[in-house]
Amino acid sequence: MKGSKAMVMIGVSFAAAAGAAVLASQWMNQQADLNTRKVMVASTDINLGTRLSGDVVRLADWPADSVPAGAFSEAKQIDSRVTRVAVQRGEPILESKLALPGATGGLSAVVAEGKRAMTVRVNDVIGVAGFALPGNYVDILVSTQGERRPSDTTDQSISKLVLERILVLAVAQEASQSDTKPKVVNAVTLEVTPEQAEKLDLARSVGQLSLVLRNQIDQQPAETAGATKATLLSQAKPETPKAKPVQATAEAAKPVSKNAGAPRQTAGSEQCQSVLTGSGRITQCR
Repeated sequence: MKGSKAMVMIGVSFAAAAGAAVLASQWMNQQADLNTRKVMVASTDINLGTRLSGDVVRLADWPADSVPAGAFSEAKQIDSRVTRVAVQRGEPILESKLALPGATGGLSAVVAEGKRAMTVRVNDVIGVAGFALPGNYVDILVSTQGERRPSDTTDQSISKLVLERILVLAVAQEASQSDTKPKVVNAVTLEVTPEQAEKLDLARSVGQLSLVLRNQIDQQPAETAGATKATLLSQAKPETPKAKPVQATAEAAKPVSKNAGAPRQTAGSEQCQSVLTGSGRITQCR
């Protein structure tokens, strides 16, 4: 009898422990659900200009207090939307990374509102040895001849920064931002405003263009006057030689020879000169 009661007590204890474990697990799951939210993330690396579908996105748990602004919680909210930038695997899909609803795929969806895409021809030197990649910022340098006046005789060559912090959208036909290896190409597509497009078109028609790669976070404008041949060689105007001062006093009279006496003025208007000879002094007047 006593053995039966012991077995019943053991069974009850096991049942109570199992029930407590189940309740604890349910409570912990509820707490986890309260601290997380479902967020749409990239299930693979997505290039810019890609139309989103269920094959490249998925739902993932995200800490509720760390959900970024503009995140989506349902796949239908981003169905057929196009990415403006590259998205890495596991990265949340945000409104700021997508083109406007209705935009088609390709490079046109990447161009920001109010901007234009313009392509310029480059070579390995102009294209910064292939290091100007999509997503980088560059300055545009033009080397040309300045306006010559009729009176000018000096060389008017000048090199000047004409555009600053211009976004590179694509190199050749590649718009992917995931590849960081340099690529030597013959064309670079830039994102510019309509006014910048006019300047860029004029610059490439009047001179030689060069791209200058700049730091991604550097937004400080460069205030330059341009480089000319004179400033390049540090040429200075020659100084005008100063005239020697005129002697204010007459040169000292040279000493009279031993055989010649100093001229002297005699009475009247005649000039007389005395000369010493072996026989004595001879005076001549005229």
